[in-house]
Amino acid sequence: MKRNMKIATAVTAGALAVGGVLAVGPVTADPGDAAPVAARTMYRTGPAHGDHQARGHGDDATGMRHHDGPCTGTGLASRGTLTAAQKTTLAGMAEEEKLAHDLYTAFAGRYDARVFERVAAAETRHLTAVRTLLDRYDVTDPTAGHKAGVFADPAVQATYDRLLKQGQDGLDAALKAGRTVEADDIAALTGALSGLTAPDARQVYTHLLAASERHQEAFDHWIADE
Repeated sequence: MKRNMKIATAVTAGALAVGGVLAVGPVTADPGDAAPVAARTMYRTGPAHGDHQARGHGDDATGMRHHDGPCTGTGLASRGTLTAAQKTTLAGMAEEEKLAHDLYTAFAGRYDARVFERVAAAETRHLTAVRTLLDRYDVTDPTAGHKAGVFADPAVQATYDRLLKQGQDGLDAALKAGRTVEADDIAALTGALSGLTAPDARQVYTHLLAASERHQEAFDHWIADE
């Protein structure tokens, strides 16, 4: 399909790596965010070999770098201190990442739009990174043991159900549901970063924020071409 040759905007290169291992190096937003969109497109939604050439050696389908090793948080900043409210926010972040992953996976199975499959893959890595923080700060993982589409927080469950139903009305509706998820994540992450001093949590949240901004931009481009 013509749709499968569409250029989609990649999430931040060198952000959260495969298996939840964080890329070594300073945590900064992708400087490409300030460049024209055409200069920031980093992967194609076509065949895998074309994707590899477009992204460059060592990148996965979301523009993230591959790193070997177990999920040990290599490159993660030092542990800090979280208030009780910040721990609650951290637990909420896990549910938000799971919501995004489960929703995009459902849409990927329904529509021929690879943006869902690829952003869902990124959300898997994001959830792994959040879980690393949950473990560091002895916070119970609210997503543990829950199947796809099932959430501990009734409000998150209601949001998922509403967006899933919205996305069943057609591809355009599903893309708009994805954009809503990313807009909500951007607002939540921006708020969570305010007053946050723990270096590792700031590092992860900063990467998640940059990724959500790119995901939102990707959905916007798909919506514009519908």
